Amino acid sequence: MLGVCFVVLLAAFDQALVGVALPRIVADLQGFALYSWVGTAFFLTSAIALPITGRLGDLFGRKPFVLSAIVLFVLASLACAMANSMLMLVIARALQGLGGGMLVGTTFASVADIFPDQQRRIRWQAMMSSAFAIANLSGPSLGGFMTEEYGWRSTFYVNLPIGFVAFIMVLIFLPRVAGSRKPGVRVDWSGALLLGVLISTGLIAIQEGAARGGDGLLSLRFAALLTVVFLMGWLFIRLQLRVAQPILPLHLFKVRAVRLLALVSLCGGSSLFVLIFFTPLLLQAGFDVSPNTSGFLITPLVGGIAIGSLINGRLFTRVHKPHLLLSYGLGCFALCWLAIILLRPGMSHSLIMSVFGVTGLSLGFLFPNLVIQMQAAVARQDVGMASALVQSSRMLGNMAGVAIAGVLVINGYHASLDDVLTRQGRPAQLLQNFADPQVLVNPQLQAELRQQAEERGPEAAAALETTISEARDSLIDGVHAAYWLAWVLAVMSFLLARRVPPMRT
Repeated sequence: MLGVCFVVLLAAFDQALVGVALPRIVADLQGFALYSWVGTAFFLTSAIALPITGRLGDLFGRKPFVLSAIVLFVLASLACAMANSMLMLVIARALQGLGGGMLVGTTFASVADIFPDQQRRIRWQAMMSSAFAIANLSGPSLGGFMTEEYGWRSTFYVNLPIGFVAFIMVLIFLPRVAGSRKPGVRVDWSGALLLGVLISTGLIAIQEGAARGGDGLLSLRFAALLTVVFLMGWLFIRLQLRVAQPILPLHLFKVRAVRLLALVSLCGGSSLFVLIFFTPLLLQAGFDVSPNTSGFLITPLVGGIAIGSLINGRLFTRVHKPHLLLSYGLGCFALCWLAIILLRPGMSHSLIMSVFGVTGLSLGFLFPNLVIQMQAAVARQDVGMASALVQSSRMLGNMAGVAIAGVLVINGYHASLDDVLTRQGRPAQLLQNFADPQVLVNPQLQAELRQQAEERGPEAAAALETTISEARDSLIDGVHAAYWLAWVLAVMSFLLARRVPPMRT
């Protein structure tokens, strides 16, 4: 179990570090247009690898896939650290996502192999929660410190020693459990391929429709992508109904609780990841705080998730209707979103940290309850696939949420800034300098602009400072547009959770 926790630590630590370092990465590599793709590429490939690897682990045993996932994740982390352009970083993050999806798809199922009894397994989940707590509590602050002191590349290099320890411990201690593949039954490779094409095409269609607003939804390209999505979905369903061992057993979706919990995971995961992914950008570029301070302010959010999970675990066996804990947490999360949207530059750090702390506590009731209730809703032989369904739904929500939110952020920023500068008759050069909001998180570029403005005189210097302030306000408006979308998703997940039937104990 300690080896399994190191594997969990490897995946969770990476996300906590990269989220804080990302604004500085974008400023260094000069590619704000690909900002959302750094997260989207990771979760796209993760969402493809997770159910496929989870199913292959059922058939062939999980230990070889865990070891392969660690090696792939570490090598991809090295590629991320050595990237010299945003495109290279996105490609490396896609490879890293493959490893991350394999890690998640096999590690949680490995715990079910070690502890087949559900009650014992739930007690051992505290150890897994501790691994997440270590990564979530220390990740943002450490990521901010490493970014400032050693550069953003160090946030990827840290995966190398963790991966080495995880590989050695899994290799030596994790038992090899035989798979359940029936002799003579072929692996559903066609289903795996169709599933990958379906997921990737669906995301591209979402981005195509969102990138151009209402006009994008009426474009020929979007219609073609949507047609491919429906065609792939139809072929995938037909194939899964015919094969002896489908990559995704469709009989799970006949259970009402499974359908609702998958939708809750989809909406709730999307809302949460918009918060985690864009909050560092809001704090560093909008509120003008350093990466180190940004990580410090976000720490109560991820720390609250860990504490909330522990509180949830204690309450789950003591309350009369434990299935309602999920909806209570989501209702509180939706209310916390309103408080987050009201945050403004200049507010005390203690107030900002308090808001994020309460938000984290509410989120601690989300994912543990999703897994427990999903496992209770299916037969024992489907527990592994049901657990993978929770993770896959959450990752799909992450991808779609970040893709749409990224469009809202950049469009909102440009619309607000162009309106302000054009209305006040500012020079066209200022509009060009601030077309990419990466200038707001690049101190060196700001210093160059200030030097050029001072050479032109006091009026130009004053106009530049005013423009920087207005650009920060415009970016805040853009991030808030994404935040309102996340609030709607949180409300939807709350309403869906209220309809989930009581779990079978």
